[in-house]
Amino acid sequence: MSKVYQPTPEDLAKAEARRLKREQAKNDAAQAKVEDERGRILPREWVDLAPQSASAGGQSVRVMTWNLLAQSLVRRELFPTSDCLKASQREHMLYREIVSHNADICCLQEVDRTEKLFPELEKAGYAWVYAAGPRKKHGCLIAFRKGVYECVRERVVTYDDQEIREEGEELARRGSSFRTKNIGSLVALRRRDSDKDGVVVATTHLFWHPAQAAILLREVARFRNDGPEPQGHWPAIIAGDFNFGPDDPAYALLMGDALLPQQKERLESSYVVHATIDPTVAADGAAQAEEEEEGAEAGENDPDRIIVNARPAQPSDGLLSHMELDRLFRQTGRVISAYDAGQRRIPDIADSGLIFGNRAAVPKDRHGAFEPIYTSYTHYWQAVLDYIFVLDTPGREVSIVRLAKPHRKEAFGEGLPRKGVCGSDHISLAADLHWPPL
Repeated sequence: MSKVYQPTPEDLAKAEARRLKREQAKNDAAQAKVEDERGRILPREWVDLAPQSASAGGQSVRVMTWNLLAQSLVRRELFPTSDCLKASQREHMLYREIVSHNADICCLQEVDRTEKLFPELEKAGYAWVYAAGPRKKHGCLIAFRKGVYECVRERVVTYDDQEIREEGEELARRGSSFRTKNIGSLVALRRRDSDKDGVVVATTHLFWHPAQAAILLREVARFRNDGPEPQGHWPAIIAGDFNFGPDDPAYALLMGDALLPQQKERLESSYVVHATIDPTVAADGAAQAEEEEEGAEAGENDPDRIIVNARPAQPSDGLLSHMELDRLFRQTGRVISAYDAGQRRIPDIADSGLIFGNRAAVPKDRHGAFEPIYTSYTHYWQAVLDYIFVLDTPGREVSIVRLAKPHRKEAFGEGLPRKGVCGSDHISLAADLHWPPL
């Protein structure tokens, strides 16, 4: 009669371990499926423009920029049609979109809940520099591949503290219309495979008035030139949420275009001084303005830009005229927009429904007509606010190699954020850029 098998304690322990392993694998697969569904976003196509440039010597960079929509700014009344306003509903889509571009450099705005984001960036192989304005609940972040770049210098530009002229009283030297608490974050990134080459990167979330864009451009050029050689010959990428459209006077000034009559009129209407600068304007205006700025980002949520609690500007306030603004922009040089310049080279793009010129009366020979049709799309406002600009140095002109293709507006449904589409109210931009050797 055969002996009945009796498992030893060791056998039982091994069997239990195998069972637990199978159970864990099953649970992991189920969790991965849940996380994959929560992180589902609209796939992004890329369009090739000059692939031969990437194979040449020099420096190639993939850069992306995106306003994440800070959770501290989310209000149901601002996004009445969104189906994912809770942080737990949006965060996995945000992480997925950031890593999906496989960018060397990421410029992010309205960044909060950093205790959640930083581990995701670390896991994806990024280092980063984060900065926020005074008493801001969210900030700007520049992430870069740790194996590709090292940060050798950094600087924060607080626009409220910057002077725009040398003469006059302190108020006139700053020429501020509104205290915004906005900043620009600047870094110098040296390539790890080269002692000489690298790139200057700036990201920002601007107040829509042109003065802040002019200050940013000036300070990027200064930051680049103040570095040791050969950093003065590095290209500069300036990417972020600029809070103005391609038909805005600020865009025209930044690109070096002459202001159109209607742009001059729009600029004239902005010459006001807010209660955050002059508290005598309204007894309770300053406190209200601080709250509005934090919750609505200084006019981004107000497409008509109706500025309350303000008075007409006086000469003593020092606000720059359009001629002074033009001189300030021209002192630094002209930038190139990756999307406006790149999409001009796509055959039949003018009739595609994917460019700003398809919905706005911008002449095709002016800059801005070929920007994406939208970079922000919600129930109440649909706009182009985000850009990737390049400030070259003499002899090193950028080649725009590829672009992440804009989505058609039908993809956004009743407005962003939207499950399975996009976790923010903004649409990310991404580009492959190339420069010849130093």
